[in-house]
Amino acid sequence: MVESNGVQLTEQEAELYDRQIRLWGLDSQKRIRAARVLIAGLNGLGAEIAKNVILAGVKSVTLLDDRKVTEEDFCSQFLAPQSAVGNNRAEASLTRAQNLNPMVELKADTDTLASKPDEFFKDFDVVCLIGAPTAQYLRVDKACREANVKFFASDVWGMFGTVFVDLQEHEFVEDVYQHKVISKATKTEKEKTEYVCTPTKRQFKYPSYQALVDFDFRAPANARSLKRNSLALPMMRVLQKFRDEEQRDPAYGKREEDYKKLLELRDAEAPGMIPDSSFGQVFAQIAPVTAIVGGAVGHEIIKAVSKKETPHKNLVLFDPEQCTATIVEVGCEK
Repeated sequence: MVESNGVQLTEQEAELYDRQIRLWGLDSQKRIRAARVLIAGLNGLGAEIAKNVILAGVKSVTLLDDRKVTEEDFCSQFLAPQSAVGNNRAEASLTRAQNLNPMVELKADTDTLASKPDEFFKDFDVVCLIGAPTAQYLRVDKACREANVKFFASDVWGMFGTVFVDLQEHEFVEDVYQHKVISKATKTEKEKTEYVCTPTKRQFKYPSYQALVDFDFRAPANARSLKRNSLALPMMRVLQKFRDEEQRDPAYGKREEDYKKLLELRDAEAPGMIPDSSFGQVFAQIAPVTAIVGGAVGHEIIKAVSKKETPHKNLVLFDPEQCTATIVEVGCEK
């Protein structure tokens, strides 16, 4: 089926990951155990993703963040203690992250994302960026595609969340369940069947992050679909535009000023699509939302490296207005 990597689990690892091995199989756990993951951006969402990936038992996780711990992090960043205010977020998160799973190699990197050359990302199997500007999402995704590295881009603004996935050409095994006839019906007995699971190899092709940048949500067909399902994509475009122009996210300390700027961007980027009230929910990261979105990202990373189960394709939008997560295919081949 899908290739294994020859990694062997120790007796201690087999005991620790016993439940996971029973869930998705030994070969999948071996692939997870060999995975090297980069998480760039240790805000509340980054902490959730790091927690989920570390607990799953990957080989190594590098935490990349040049920012300092602030009081705003207390809303959702549980890996950095409150006593670490003013210290680097990646370094402050290291001790609690390591306590989650001592078998995973952890490293804190305090450089800026922009300072990392394209070659840096080739040393990982998965790269996950959180809270980056559009230019960095595009650059890093391009570098990952050239090196066949799985790429994830995720954000949470207040109560709105997004996940973009680029797995390039991704092979995986999906369990297909079907009813199999074991005895045909007779005059005296009904037909007997049993539920059979058949592992089936499949492949998905993913577009680059550029497809999301180029996606025209104001096109009539797309606008109708979004209005019916979720306004989180236009919200994401406005909030990403704010980040690119202001080089930061909306802050509760500048609420009045930022609220006015967001409405101006809304009128330029998504006129008539987003009500004013929606922008009251985008200041700071809310812990329940980072848990939901971080759980989804962690699960997708594990599916990608284990090559088990069907991955999302290719954009997940969490909308607090409807309290739902919508999966949208953006730029995918039909």
